[in-house]
Amino acid sequence: MASPRVLITTDDFNLADEVTVLRAGDKRVGAVCTFTGTVRDRNEGSDVSSMELEHYPGMTEKAIEAMIDEAHKRFDIYGARVIHRVGLLQPLDQIVLVAVSSAHRGESFQACEFLMDYLKTQAPFWKIEQTPDGARWVDARISDDAALAKWGIQASNG
Repeated sequence: MASPRVLITTDDFNLADEVTVLRAGDKRVGAVCTFTGTVRDRNEGSDVSSMELEHYPGMTEKAIEAMIDEAHKRFDIYGARVIHRVGLLQPLDQIVLVAVSSAHRGESFQACEFLMDYLKTQAPFWKIEQTPDGARWVDARISDDAALAKWGIQASNG
């Protein structure tokens, strides 16, 4: 049975296992590009002791699936997988994995960056950080919107 392209989970993931699943005996694959995002202990000048992520089940997966479909239209890629964790996370915990396979590195790099730029601004996730001054919501940055705009997509979070 094929592995789903999108997984939203409270569980951690293993990068090597996920790359193995993405490649899955596909002899055409000459490149796999991955991005793994982790929880930092500082953000916007404050210490961060934890981050909690929430999502809208069903809607989140559908939105990410649509962006993977768009990546397939824009880039010559064979496969893509996005894993995004939700729940309470601590500094050093993995948050997100984007993995893309293709024949050559250029397409994998571009598609991976495209998917990550989308995730940062458009995927329906809500993040709240715990800081010494209390809890605060994390919003997309202007630089994240600019990164998405380079792909010809207008951010819809503002």
